[in-house]
Amino acid sequence: MSLKHNNIMTKGLVLLGLWLGGIGSSQAEYKLNFQEPVTAVAREIYDLHMLVIWICLGIAAVVFTMMIYSIINHRKSKGAVASDFHESAKVEVAWTIIPFIILIAVAIPATSTLIDIEDTSDSDLTVKVTGMQWKWKYDYGDGVSYISSLNAEHNRARQRNSGIDVTQIKNYLLEVDNELVIPVNKKVRFLVTSDDVIHSFWMPAFGVKKDAIPGYVNETWTRVEKTGIYRGQCAELCGKDHAFMPIVIRVVSDADYKIWFVRKKAEAEIAAAEASADKVWSKAELMAKGEDIYKGKGGCFGCHGIKGEGIATFPKLVGSAVTTGPAAEHMKTVVKGRPGTAMAAYANQLNDLELAAVITYERNAWGNNASIVQPADIKASR
Repeated sequence: MSLKHNNIMTKGLVLLGLWLGGIGSSQAEYKLNFQEPVTAVAREIYDLHMLVIWICLGIAAVVFTMMIYSIINHRKSKGAVASDFHESAKVEVAWTIIPFIILIAVAIPATSTLIDIEDTSDSDLTVKVTGMQWKWKYDYGDGVSYISSLNAEHNRARQRNSGIDVTQIKNYLLEVDNELVIPVNKKVRFLVTSDDVIHSFWMPAFGVKKDAIPGYVNETWTRVEKTGIYRGQCAELCGKDHAFMPIVIRVVSDADYKIWFVRKKAEAEIAAAEASADKVWSKAELMAKGEDIYKGKGGCFGCHGIKGEGIATFPKLVGSAVTTGPAAEHMKTVVKGRPGTAMAAYANQLNDLELAAVITYERNAWGNNASIVQPADIKASR
C-alpha cells in the first residue's frame, strides 16, 4: 500500500476516533425530533408527524424485506427463473386499496389539525407582529408597541474580527433586547405582516409558523400551557441578516402580564412625550443617545460597522457624502430608506428623538464633524 493511502487511512481513523469520543459528551444535547410541545396544537402536529413517520417506516420495512428476500432466494446462482405474466387482478386491487387506506389514515387527523391551526376565534389577546429587516415589531394596541432586535452583545460577537468567544455566550444568536410577552393559558391571536420583504414568524414549541408578507395580514394563534422562555427564528430567507432575526417569547402568569403591560404602557407614554416635546437637545445628549441606538435598537452597525467603517458591499459612514453632507439628505435616507437596497425606512421603527439622535451620532462620530439634528427637524421632514 502506498504512503499516500496510509496517510488517508490514518487521517480517517483519527477523525472516526474523535467523533466516537465526542458522542458521550454531546449525547445530552443531541436531539433529532421536534422541540417539546407546550400547546395543544403543537402536540397535534407532533402526533401527526410521528404517525406519518411510523407509516413510512412500516412501508420501508415491508418493501426492503421483500427486496432482500427476493435478492437472496431468487438469484440467478440458485437457478431462479422469472415468471411470465402480464396482469394480476389481485395485485392491481392491492396496490390501489392499500395506499388509499394509508392516505385516509393520514388525511383524517391532518384535516383535524389544520382546522385547529386556523381557528383564531374567541381570542383573549391580539398582537400584531410585523417583520422588518432584520427585527420584529410587536403592537399590542393601547399605545404599547416596540421593536425586538438581536441582543447587542450577540450582534457585536457575530461581527468579523470581534475577538469575542461565541462559545461562551449562552443562547448565542437566540437572544433579543425586547421579548414578546404573553399570558399563560390565554388564547393569543397573532396578526402577522411585513414592512419590506417576506419573513416567517416561527415558534416551534408552540406549533406556530406563519409567513409575514408585505401588504397582507396573516392570522395564527397560540395558547401556551407552561410559563417560561421560548425561542424561535425567522424561517424565511429574508436577506443579509436573516440568520440574526430571532424571536423570544416570555410566557408569564396573568397577574405578571398585567403588571408588565401597565409598566410598558407607562414607558411608551414617557417616550412619546419626550419625543414630541419641543425641547432643544444638546449635542452631547444626542450623541450619547444616538450611540446607544446605533449599536442597539437601530442595529445600524450590523451593516455599517461598529466604527462606521462599512461591511462588505455596505457603505462606510466615515467621511461619506451622506453623513458629512446636507442634513436634509441624511434625514431622508434614514427616515424613508432607499428602495431597492437593504437600507430600510426607520420612520416606523424609531421616534423623532431617536431618529435625531442616531443621525446626529452618525454625523459627528469617528472623526465626522457635521451639523446636529433636532427632533423638530425630523418632525418637519416626515
